[in-house]
Amino acid sequence: MSKQNQWIVGVNAVASSIEKDPDNVREVLIEAGSKNARLVEIEENARRKGIDVRRVGAQALGGVAGQVRHQGVVARYAAAKLWGENELEGLVEAAEGRALLLVLDEVQDPHNLGACLRSAAAASVTAVVIPKDKSAPVNATVRKTSAGAADRIPVVAVTNLVRCLKDLQKQGVWLYGLAGEAEQTIHQLDLRGNVALVMGGESDGLRRLTRETCDGLVRIPMPGDVESLNVSVATGVALFEAVRQRLG
Repeated sequence: MSKQNQWIVGVNAVASSIEKDPDNVREVLIEAGSKNARLVEIEENARRKGIDVRRVGAQALGGVAGQVRHQGVVARYAAAKLWGENELEGLVEAAEGRALLLVLDEVQDPHNLGACLRSAAAASVTAVVIPKDKSAPVNATVRKTSAGAADRIPVVAVTNLVRCLKDLQKQGVWLYGLAGEAEQTIHQLDLRGNVALVMGGESDGLRRLTRETCDGLVRIPMPGDVESLNVSVATGVALFEAVRQRLG
């Protein structure tokens, strides 16, 4: 389990942290003089849960938020749990043959990671797997982009992604990598059992060893004149094809 102090920025991210993990919210800073109803609600909820709240100037908020739009509120937060690789086996077992995993192979843009986590939470994935190196950290930008989803699903950071994938295969998880040149489409797969959807990074897609470890490569059919989708968009499409099959 990894914990560190960080700043959570923006209305949705701060509200979610207060609601779902108040023990780890150290303090909330709200823009002085603001009458925004959402900010008032956040302040009242924080105080009810015994969290320190301070009203500060916009300049102070900007200094904490940096380039992220703060929307009048930030929170100092002991980062939510990052699950360890040794915990992934238990998560898969608990899914009882219906595990749905999302593996992100070096997604480095925090906005893309946040959007992927949001789709993963909406699809009720079992866990999201990311490499410890060459991946965007689950920071304030990721939490804001995910609209609080980063608090609701297990994010597993692994040292060696290929080794982790091979361990998943030993547990009976089928690995399908998304690749534009694949012959088979995602709609031709049976995604109702233990399945991991493996998405490549923004620049180079799936790395060679990751690609070779997958049980199969599939593509999203695109009749339009577009070569590829943004990784977060492709993730949403792929996950909800799995959801469609599982609810069908």
